[in-house]
Amino acid sequence: MTDQTKYPSLKNRTVFITGGATGIGAAMVRAFSEQGAKVAFVDLAGNAAHDLVTNIEQSTGMRPWFRQLDITDIAALQSAIHDAAAELGPLHTLVNNAGNDMRHAPADVTPESWRNTMAINLDATFFAAQTAAELMTKQDNEQGGSIINFSSINALLGPTNMPGYVAAKAGIMGLTKSLAKDFGGANIRVNAILPGWVVTQKQLDTWLTSEAEAAWMEQVALQKRLLPADVANLALFLAADDSSMMTGQSLTIDGGRT
Repeated sequence: MTDQTKYPSLKNRTVFITGGATGIGAAMVRAFSEQGAKVAFVDLAGNAAHDLVTNIEQSTGMRPWFRQLDITDIAALQSAIHDAAAELGPLHTLVNNAGNDMRHAPADVTPESWRNTMAINLDATFFAAQTAAELMTKQDNEQGGSIINFSSINALLGPTNMPGYVAAKAGIMGLTKSLAKDFGGANIRVNAILPGWVVTQKQLDTWLTSEAEAAWMEQVALQKRLLPADVANLALFLAADDSSMMTGQSLTIDGGRT
């Protein structure tokens, strides 16, 4: 158990997380489980997911619900949300975390690669939210619900060679505003998290060289690594009743980069 803030309102609530097997997603699966929430998650990485489930059950006594699937298969994603709610109890929180920060020079983008970028980073977010809101509206909704979408500071900075990813993440900010109005009447809050450069194993393996990290540290106010647990702590707050009057917001967590 970490020294994170305890949120009594999260205990026994059902939380559904996409892309929960590794990185930020795994940190959120762990953090919500440590709060006593009933956590369901989906991911393509079956081995990593099963290791995570076993580890969390041993350390917390809470066994997360897992299903292996591709989030671009919308029917499978929506079915998993329904099944998790049926098994764990009424859905309270959806975290649309899954994504892929793929790089493509504009000249190299094809209709197929563009469509795939949108399918992963934008389409699944909308259709998961659509399904979650339907469930949250039908169930006893005195406590409302919380939908947390993941954008990125890249939507604000517009780095090179990421046109599809940047467009999708900017779209999530607009989608968050729109759905907050659409779902507010049902007491469903919709907010977005915009992380900076989070030090995950994927980033260490792929992009985070010592030179790149040194350059990043020159651009941030807090010159230390942004970790998955830091982002998970923000997600806990947005899911808890402590943020009950926050909706339609895009919250940046980047150590002061933007």
